[in-house]
Amino acid sequence: MSHNQKNSKAWLQSYVDSPEKQQKLYRRTLFIVVMSQIFGGAGLAAGITVGALLAQDMLGTDRYAGIPAALLTFGSAGAALLIGRVSQRFGRRIGLAGGFLTGGIGAVGVIVSAITSNIYLLFASLLVYGAGSASNLQARYAGVDLAKPAQRATAVSIAMVSTTFGAVAGPNLVDVMGRFAVSIGIPALAGPFILGAAAFLFAGLVLLAFLRPDPLIVANALADRQVIDKSQPIEKQSSNLAINNRGIIVGATIMVLTQIVMTSIMTMTPVYMKHHGHGLREVGMVIGFHIGAMYLPSLVTGILVDKVGRTAMAIASGATLLAAGILAASAPSDSMLLLIVALSLLGLGWNFGLISGTALIVDSTHPSTRAKTQGTVDVLIALAGASGGALSGMVVAQTSYAGLSFAGGILSLILIPVVIWSRSNQKIKEIS
Repeated sequence: MSHNQKNSKAWLQSYVDSPEKQQKLYRRTLFIVVMSQIFGGAGLAAGITVGALLAQDMLGTDRYAGIPAALLTFGSAGAALLIGRVSQRFGRRIGLAGGFLTGGIGAVGVIVSAITSNIYLLFASLLVYGAGSASNLQARYAGVDLAKPAQRATAVSIAMVSTTFGAVAGPNLVDVMGRFAVSIGIPALAGPFILGAAAFLFAGLVLLAFLRPDPLIVANALADRQVIDKSQPIEKQSSNLAINNRGIIVGATIMVLTQIVMTSIMTMTPVYMKHHGHGLREVGMVIGFHIGAMYLPSLVTGILVDKVGRTAMAIASGATLLAAGILAASAPSDSMLLLIVALSLLGLGWNFGLISGTALIVDSTHPSTRAKTQGTVDVLIALAGASGGALSGMVVAQTSYAGLSFAGGILSLILIPVVIWSRSNQKIKEIS
């Protein structure tokens, strides 16, 4: 064994042997993840806000204005798969930092495409920019690697709350960045991507410099130690594996369904409001409340998921989304208050589903396969969001906004039998 390998084993063993060092690293990891998420949220929101407008401006038509959102989503889905696999092999630090830095390069490409009026470069760059979005979502798992079972949902919620600061700041800096861009001879709509590039690159550098020792590598070593200590019989191990597979299916189903329902109704609400005479200010207010409800309740949700249980909060997610769909379907088109309440409930139901589903995935995976599984699940979430957004327009065209909202509410009820199925033959251990 080489000197380097001995040193590597020694530092890792020092964490395995010391619960105090593990908790210290857990708190440090959460702090670093929070820092990266604040910047990552700003980069994500700034780009999404003006991507469609930039394409519209460069093409001179709004026929293809939906392409940037689709490219971002597909880029995010592909990157989620890669980040999960790279993280599994080399650790969270390399996987997440690589995703953010790639997203930053994509943002630089968008700026260059705006200066040169190259639409093909714009579309290619938006695809690459999606990697930053994937890292932003997967970073929530890094804070959970060293969390005790009863801390997991709370750790996820801390990462999500920190994303809010950037996500709220990003769109509000669009005008400022637009004026700054013009002052240095760049088209105004490329301005927010200057912020996006700086934010993603900074988030990547923070993780690259400070996310060490790597939480996933330490979690893997801890899991290996537990297997040696407990050395279970083969029958017991295979029984646990079945429970884990079921937990992964249930966690993924919860997150995919909530993503479809939330994205489809959210996508068509601005269109519905515009058709009924609401201005951009009112649309911005409703979507602002919606985004706030998606992230701000996270800390409370995390504590509830840890204390009340994953199952109860997944059922609460289905019930909240049903209430949102029924209210959005029945609210008079001129009632701002009811639309705000409906979209806030929609965000809250999504929040319940994402945090309870994420906690279930972490509960049901071994660190040796966890990052790869999480990456695959995040691909499904990204594709569910893209499908929900794309199909929502068709549903409204065939029926109405009320028809879409009602259908979304009914679809969310599937969560309840899925959760009951998960409890049927072999009860998944509930953390409470």
